[in-house]
Amino acid sequence: MWKQFLNKLPRKSQKSDRDLARNPNLGAGSGRACNASSAVKRASAAVFPASVISGIEPLLAFKDVSNSEKMNLFISKLSLCCLVFDFTDPAKNVQEKELKRATLLELVDFVSETPPKFSEPAVLASCKMCSINLFRIFPPNCRSRSTSSGENENDDEPTFDPAWSHLQLVYEFLLKFVASSSLEAKVAKKYVNNDFISRIIDLLESEDPRERDCLKAILHRIYGKFMIHRPFIRKCISNVFYRFVFEMEKHNGIAELLEIFGSVITGFALPLKEEHKVFFWRALIPLHKPKSLGVYFQQLSYCVNQYVEKEPKLASHLIQGLLKYWPITNSQKEVMFLGEVEEILEVISASEFQKVMVPLFCRIRHCINSYHFQVAERTLFLWNNDQILSLVAHNRQVIVPIVFPALEANAQNHWNQAVLNLTMNAKKMLTEMDDALVSACISNNQEQQEKVSSLAEKRKQVWEHLENTASLQPMMARNTAVLVAH
Repeated sequence: MWKQFLNKLPRKSQKSDRDLARNPNLGAGSGRACNASSAVKRASAAVFPASVISGIEPLLAFKDVSNSEKMNLFISKLSLCCLVFDFTDPAKNVQEKELKRATLLELVDFVSETPPKFSEPAVLASCKMCSINLFRIFPPNCRSRSTSSGENENDDEPTFDPAWSHLQLVYEFLLKFVASSSLEAKVAKKYVNNDFISRIIDLLESEDPRERDCLKAILHRIYGKFMIHRPFIRKCISNVFYRFVFEMEKHNGIAELLEIFGSVITGFALPLKEEHKVFFWRALIPLHKPKSLGVYFQQLSYCVNQYVEKEPKLASHLIQGLLKYWPITNSQKEVMFLGEVEEILEVISASEFQKVMVPLFCRIRHCINSYHFQVAERTLFLWNNDQILSLVAHNRQVIVPIVFPALEANAQNHWNQAVLNLTMNAKKMLTEMDDALVSACISNNQEQQEKVSSLAEKRKQVWEHLENTASLQPMMARNTAVLVAH
């Protein structure tokens, strides 16, 4: 559409205008060139009244201006793209929308190449254009932001922004702009500031996965380029996690934020700073609590494992956190927790394991006896891990008496055949590990069962005595107490 618009202009006048730009000393045809340039500006101003800046027509191509004028043309095109349209009505402003889209494509191509160093006005104009389009700084009658997760709780499908054809190009521009070698951090930090970054992080709550993916890449680039903003970015991410865990329990961008932080953790210097450990304890571990854990579990597991690799002493803290937030009524989450426990036990040191082995295997004992066959099955698979079996063998005097009664109960009562088979396999492994200890456990378990049976029998006799005594008493008035002698 914009090419058709340009084609309507007189060809000779356009040529003269370009010749005049190349050689200012040309006298012939200068009047016609000025008239053509004025015609272009008038036509552009009719569509975009505020788009012409410093005498540079935004509809000109970058190749048609000198290098000294390219930055002014860049700013002029950015100004043109600051206009926001209503995309809820496809038939409205069709020509203007197409022209803006074409201009955005030009801007993306320009920053993708190796442009001159971006001047401070160019950085300001770039951030302004991105802010107006992405953060929706526009008059009240223009379209609103796409529905956030809190406003769309009853819908299963995400809400997609009808303006995505433009937004995608703005995101692509911002990503390439931030990553460009022509952008100096010391110049741009004034405009890519805390407010700009916090708005980017806020947008990660978008329901559109395409938008979240763009924002993730941009935020990662900003973190890499602007060292001065790194503490602020980490603080903002922490605050999002805190609100998610302890207040809202609903946020669409947790997985993306964890992906960003996963790459950040790999760059942490050793020994870990106290700030990073606090984030691990107060932000990452509590993320195991929400019901929507499955949405971001893979990214969370990667982050905590990165921490444990960096600082092995954190393994015991992680297991304590898992035990604190262990799901009692959610079998799917329980299976995920068991998988994470296995990953931790594969790398944990013997000393850290001994700090948590008693509470951990008390929980494992309950999981072995779970009536949900997937939980019981996943727990019994732990015995097939050589590293875990080695930890159990070195601490068998403590661990085997904890778990063996659960294995015996499964062997006698569990309804699932696969669980029964795995139970018998685990019992066989423990017997081969220490036959004398297992025999002692069997004997002790039998004694405990006899005590339980004896108590149950006594309780049954007491109830029978009470029922017989009550049956011999005459009918009493309602609400009158009956004293029964033993």
